Amino acid sequence: MDPTAHELARAFVDAIVAKDREGLTSVLDPQVDFRGLTPSYEWRGTTPDEVAEIVFGSWFEPTDHVRRVESVEVEPLADRYHLHYRFRVENGEGMHVVEQHSFLDAEDGHITRMSMMCSGFRPLEDEPAS
Repeated sequence: MDPTAHELARAFVDAIVAKDREGLTSVLDPQVDFRGLTPSYEWRGTTPDEVAEIVFGSWFEPTDHVRRVESVEVEPLADRYHLHYRFRVENGEGMHVVEQHSFLDAEDGHITRMSMMCSGFRPLEDEPAS
């Protein structure tokens, strides 16, 4: 049985938190259409490996550690799905909040199209690093 779009979206988030490159690529279609928008750049990937490189090579680098998942929501929106999540992330610059919103399509057990917008790493000056 193929995983549902909800399960795929949740697995995508879980892979980011665990820094699980294989887990992330496994939920993406081999010809995925991925677009991302961050405060300073537009991103595009057409293979699972390209998307993983964006997510783990640029967005959540090796020095970035998700310390808390504040929320994850997946809900249908007509024929698509809306995925929203918010993390507390720690790196050498301190604690940050990061929020991403995505709209995705899923078919045959994979995410086939995903458009994502990111808040960027917003500093939390009142929250000490661990």
